[in-house]
Amino acid sequence: MTYLKDLIFKNHTDSTISNIERKKTLQKLKIIKHLYFEGDTTNSEICNTFKISLPTSMSLLNQLTKEEIVKKNGQGNSIGGRKPDLFGLEENTFLVLSIHIERFKIRMAILNNAHKILFEKTIPITISANTKIVDILFDNAKDLIVKSKICTNLLMGIGISMPGLVSTEEGKNLTYFLEDQEKDSLKEALEKKFLKPVVIINDANSACLAEFRFGLAKNKKDVLVISMDWGIGLGIIMGGKLQTGTSGFAGEFGHIPIVENGTLCYCGKAGCLETIASGIALVNKAKERIIDGQPTILSRLVNEDLKNLEPELIIEAANQGDQFAINLLSEIGRNLGKGLAILIQIFNPELIILGGQIAEAAQFITTPVQQSINTYAKIQLKDRTEVTLSELGKKSSLLGVSLAVMNQIFTDKISAIKADLN
Repeated sequence: MTYLKDLIFKNHTDSTISNIERKKTLQKLKIIKHLYFEGDTTNSEICNTFKISLPTSMSLLNQLTKEEIVKKNGQGNSIGGRKPDLFGLEENTFLVLSIHIERFKIRMAILNNAHKILFEKTIPITISANTKIVDILFDNAKDLIVKSKICTNLLMGIGISMPGLVSTEEGKNLTYFLEDQEKDSLKEALEKKFLKPVVIINDANSACLAEFRFGLAKNKKDVLVISMDWGIGLGIIMGGKLQTGTSGFAGEFGHIPIVENGTLCYCGKAGCLETIASGIALVNKAKERIIDGQPTILSRLVNEDLKNLEPELIIEAANQGDQFAINLLSEIGRNLGKGLAILIQIFNPELIILGGQIAEAAQFITTPVQQSINTYAKIQLKDRTEVTLSELGKKSSLLGVSLAVMNQIFTDKISAIKADLN
């Protein structure tokens, strides 16, 4: 195994190699990172990105090809003359275990470095402050890994996207899984189990990273990504960078107070936006009105058991023309739009992307959202902000957290090489 592969897969360096070889390895690792995050590229683009000569770049790419990390992937566009070769990573060079925790289920997937989901499973669960999440994640992940028959040496790390106040830097969630963090941080507890690097990240920030790399936010500078599931999350891209705030808690959009003397939120405060504009609010309003005798096909869809009511069933009813469901979604959309009008006037974004389960309601949500924005936001700002639906669907958080894991791993490995340079 080469020095580069030892560094990548075994996480150790060789003290006997020369400084010249270390510098060459550093250049190779930077190229691999570039190909992972930016996709296939040409020799010329590598030269321009890393300020190295064409022969040096070509030599490094040829060496990476011999090491079976890089391969030629067709040809790029040409303004004139011969089309340049495109270079990309071998499809299954690196694997990441991505985990997305929701209020009532956990989704796990193994992704390769082409950002494709190879294997996936879903685990029903109800999370709380005291959920024993470490054992639950490890046992189910072990089962997925065994059944997938992947080479565990290629598994670079584990990324976990979760709701709550998540400090990625400290490796802690200050809202959920508190018992599992009494001795170690959540990150440390998970790393002791998995024996692999672990990155935890807020679910809205994870979705935001995916939009920035793969979705409608790509190549844009000022974008807000709204995650609309059981709760409401906000990912913030300003100046072309994900902004997370001093403690990593920026984006608690769902907990801005918006209703005077409103319903008590699970966070302990009253009148939060989540109490009137989230998946929880949608289901609670539906249950209350059905119990009061409101006619709707939802009663049939849940088999007369309101415990089975979920946002997706309300969306299904709306798509079947159920006026009760349509009105509920419209009410949620108007409330959400009022909150978005506040964000537009604070951030002045060029784009707002609506994602998550509630976004699947499409026009039943977007129409009232836009109407509310028109009512509450200044015309000079709202006319310069496009509001649209995510195109990534349910896989956004799984994609986003895999990026967070690999960014941390590449950063650590590049730092390790630099530390060894004399």
